[in-house]
Amino acid sequence: MDPSDLDRPDLDRRDLLRARAHWLTADLVAVPPTALPHGVAPEDLRWSLGAAPDGGIDRRGEGAQEELALTLAEGTLPDALVRRWPHLAPCRALRGDGEVARRAATLLTGQVALLGRDGTGATALATSVQVPGVLDDLYAGAADRRALGVSWTGEPGRRVPSVAVWAPTARAVDLLLWDGVPEHDRERAWAPAGEPMRVPMQRQEDGAWTVTGTPAWAGRCYRLDLEHVLPRTGERRRVGATDPWSVGLSLDSRHSVLVDLDDPAHAPRRWLQAPVPPAVRAVDQSVYELHVRDFSRDDDTVPAGVRGSYLAFAAEGEGRRHLRRLAAAGLTSVHLLPTFDLTSVPEDPAAQAHEPAGALAELPPDSSEQQRRVRAHALRDAFNWGYDPWHFLAPEGSYASTPGQAHGGARTAQLRTMVAGLHELGLRVVLDQVYNHTTDSGLNRSSVLDRVVPGYYHRLDADGDVQTSTCCQNLATEHAMAQKLMVDGCVLWVRHYRVDGFRFDLMGHHSTENMEAVRAALDALTLEADGVDGAAVHLYGEGWDFGEVAGDARFRQATQGQLDGTSIGTFNDRLRDAVRGGSVHDADPRTGLGFATGGRDPRHTDLLQVGLAGGLRGLRFRSQESGEEVCGEQVDYGGAAGGYAASPEEVVNYVDAHDNETLWDTLTLKLAPSTPMAERVRRNTLALATVTLSQGISFWHAGAELLRSKSLDRNSYASGDWFNRYDPGLRDNGAARGLPPEPDNGVRWELMRPLLADASLVPAATDMALARGCALDLLRLRSAHPLLRLGSAEAIGAAVSFPVSGTEHGAPDLVVMLVDGSRLGAGRPGDDEAVMVVLNAAPGTRTVTVPGLAGQRWRLSSVQRDGADELVKATGWRLAEGQVRVPGLTAALLVR
Repeated sequence: MDPSDLDRPDLDRRDLLRARAHWLTADLVAVPPTALPHGVAPEDLRWSLGAAPDGGIDRRGEGAQEELALTLAEGTLPDALVRRWPHLAPCRALRGDGEVARRAATLLTGQVALLGRDGTGATALATSVQVPGVLDDLYAGAADRRALGVSWTGEPGRRVPSVAVWAPTARAVDLLLWDGVPEHDRERAWAPAGEPMRVPMQRQEDGAWTVTGTPAWAGRCYRLDLEHVLPRTGERRRVGATDPWSVGLSLDSRHSVLVDLDDPAHAPRRWLQAPVPPAVRAVDQSVYELHVRDFSRDDDTVPAGVRGSYLAFAAEGEGRRHLRRLAAAGLTSVHLLPTFDLTSVPEDPAAQAHEPAGALAELPPDSSEQQRRVRAHALRDAFNWGYDPWHFLAPEGSYASTPGQAHGGARTAQLRTMVAGLHELGLRVVLDQVYNHTTDSGLNRSSVLDRVVPGYYHRLDADGDVQTSTCCQNLATEHAMAQKLMVDGCVLWVRHYRVDGFRFDLMGHHSTENMEAVRAALDALTLEADGVDGAAVHLYGEGWDFGEVAGDARFRQATQGQLDGTSIGTFNDRLRDAVRGGSVHDADPRTGLGFATGGRDPRHTDLLQVGLAGGLRGLRFRSQESGEEVCGEQVDYGGAAGGYAASPEEVVNYVDAHDNETLWDTLTLKLAPSTPMAERVRRNTLALATVTLSQGISFWHAGAELLRSKSLDRNSYASGDWFNRYDPGLRDNGAARGLPPEPDNGVRWELMRPLLADASLVPAATDMALARGCALDLLRLRSAHPLLRLGSAEAIGAAVSFPVSGTEHGAPDLVVMLVDGSRLGAGRPGDDEAVMVVLNAAPGTRTVTVPGLAGQRWRLSSVQRDGADELVKATGWRLAEGQVRVPGLTAALLVR
């Protein structure tokens, strides 16, 4: 129903297919004014909870076996409940007597409806109730302490599994257990043979159902069979489900598998022996965002059997050699797009479909035929970004090397091998986490949570329908057990896979309380007790503010500027837009030129300077736009504060990521087609310099240093292998592979056609090699000069300045950042007394007087003196005048 319908006077308020009321505590139901019939006040009705243990209440509210009286309380909800559920503040409270509270747990296993009768006894209002509040009230404290999923006890070789599933509204739960390991069968498609054994589970006081097995259960497939009275229809039925806390799965997630993550059989020697990279501060991170399949799919130097798989990260090939180069230059971390079990890729290659790459390569570069053929297979090909969770605690099976290795603990072993391969290179491993939504809800195929506890795990609107502001089925991690799923998952990936960090998708749809709970649980992990140092694990995510939670409507969100003191980072779109120009949401990508794309907007210069200084809201500097002294939060970003962070580790600086156009494609779209290739390469390096030489966390999209293109695709999540080319071998940057898929790009095709057809816009291998060399030098600069990574707002405030900004020496296409270590006293990091970063976005050489530095001796960093960029070596310093001479389109770092 459209939300505006709630105010229609003619709308019938008797409809149990909608859930307009909220059962919040054992004895309190909240009813919003919008749920009432037009012109009727709450005082006009006699209220009750209609109950039917076996279902049978019809859609209009008739057929309840009993009605339990509720009393309308004075005023709105109690303050404690408003703080817990702020979006329900306008609701009226209906109180039940002691019997309602005593029987709440039992009532919830049947059908329940809120009924309001008028003076004649006729039903004026009938609605189902939303139950997350009362379930948390009854169970959350105890259930949060229970280990869910499979737990193992006993001696090695004889360990005994126990299975626990939280299903407080179920009437009965059985465990279905299969014998033997699945074998491939054309009809059964890796399903286990025979009929399962049905094992009754026992209900516990905390709402969980449990059963203990025998050592012989290890490695066997299982499913849950639950008896529910479905809340709105009142239908009594058996519902099958996999285990929401599954750590092992069969092919295509048809069954959960009883996997013991402590079983040595799933612990490769390489993983056990790989050295864990040393802990680093958050601001010391240089992060590389990479897709598992992209990494090796097209790498013919990797054995064919492991291309596109976890194992490729441990195989010597061009991709691994490139990661070794990056690590040697200073890269600290590889951020992997989702590796948890996802819904969008068939895990059996026999079920996949692909258009042959050779056939696509024969088509014209500006043709729409490539995208048509790729889209035809989009639901069956092997590629997807993976932001469509199915099981959060188990590895994705399509990245296993063979279908057999996608079963049970085998995929665990392969993912661990990948972690080992990265750790051997000294690279920390960051996993993408997507707890803001699921792919499905209700009884749909890939729905798990709703099958186990209907109506609990998802965020519902005023009508009781699942919110979809994330473009999927929104999870409600403000509900206690949804938060537990999130916390348990993060702890599991650290304890049992030894990963080093997490990136949270749409983190603003989580609360600060959620993120603090994750942080606290990780901090509690120790080397002595758990084999890992949880405090060394870094967290960052997308702090966007939108949707039904926007403006803290339901809780204090984990958004930009609201994570003070947590050390949790958020992506800095301010710096991104200042460097690229315009916005990633612009209908016309040519809208607005940024610092690196030929713009001369002083507002961009100010936003860039704030980003370079760690995105701090308290940073003070002279504005290039106004010439006045301002602080970071006074710099305007479309009505929001340009500086939003209290500390530099709260800011992740980036200019491109898997979302939106790549940096190279942005340059292609924004620069005049006549722009020489050499200039394009320099602008690419200049853009990466704004990120790499900043005081925040540095973040690169994989291939940005290689001039990576996605043939102008702005949203390549389902664009197949063809449009997601990644080639560290420098043979093909991915450009001019046809018009990108129509759904997100079609309105731009006429703009794109001439660009894709222009062969002069495709870089040669020598261009890619130069870009790579210059980018590696940027990493070396960040690593060699600790003054670029001060790590605190206090140190940045003392040492960082922009001496030409807003003066006669400044310009919109110029940034000079001075980091004067002498102001830090004995606490100065590194050997340099001071460093100066000069970003010259003008095409020609410029000589800049830097106030206050006459008579000082400055020299170009040895990294750049000996580096790949011949032009930057012409940077010079005039001692007497205090002037720096920097070539055009150049990032130079000088030291004193």
